[in-house]
Amino acid sequence: MTRTPVQNPAGRHGRPAYDRDSLLEIAVVVFNERGYDGTGMEELARRLGLSKSSIYHHVSGKEELLELAVNRALDALFAVLDEEEKQTRGPGGGSPETTATARMKRIVHRSVEVLAAELPYVTLLLRLHGNSEVEQRALARRREFDHRVAELMSRAAAEGGIRADIDPHLASRLLFGTVNSLVEWYRPDRDLTVSTLADALTTILFDGLHGRAAD
Repeated sequence: MTRTPVQNPAGRHGRPAYDRDSLLEIAVVVFNERGYDGTGMEELARRLGLSKSSIYHHVSGKEELLELAVNRALDALFAVLDEEEKQTRGPGGGSPETTATARMKRIVHRSVEVLAAELPYVTLLLRLHGNSEVEQRALARRREFDHRVAELMSRAAAEGGIRADIDPHLASRLLFGTVNSLVEWYRPDRDLTVSTLADALTTILFDGLHGRAAD
């Protein structure tokens, strides 16, 4: 989703005016195009049509922009896990809809929706290399996410909802490796709704491509 910068007709010297969110959106586009390490403040200023001092009015530097961006992606993904935990603790926590297997399916489905909604931010997150403290903190949060998913995969296997002969950590990495691969080719398209994409991916991941006729 791309928003235009917040324009201020009375801005100084006729330059566009940005709030922090709209500045962040442009910065993420540039980071994804050029790579975070390959993007300097001069390039950001040029693309924004601002002076570097105007950018510093909103953020301390490109490191803060990176942290804001990847935390936006991570917060959205962790919210999916937290939603499922809240539903499990609520009334009817033992119903079939709240089994570990059902929860995993919903988590995968919702993760596709998050990826589509926050595509530039998730793309940036997945391209981190751990070259800075900001990146290392983000990668640590990704590992925490993977660990929580693997724990849920273990419970799903124990209840017989998914295969028990595959290591849950490996299974979760394969699941989300497939989900994450969407950043390489998915683009918003009227002919492929997010709901259709999430339904198809969840079905393939949990039911496979095995045709009924082959049973």
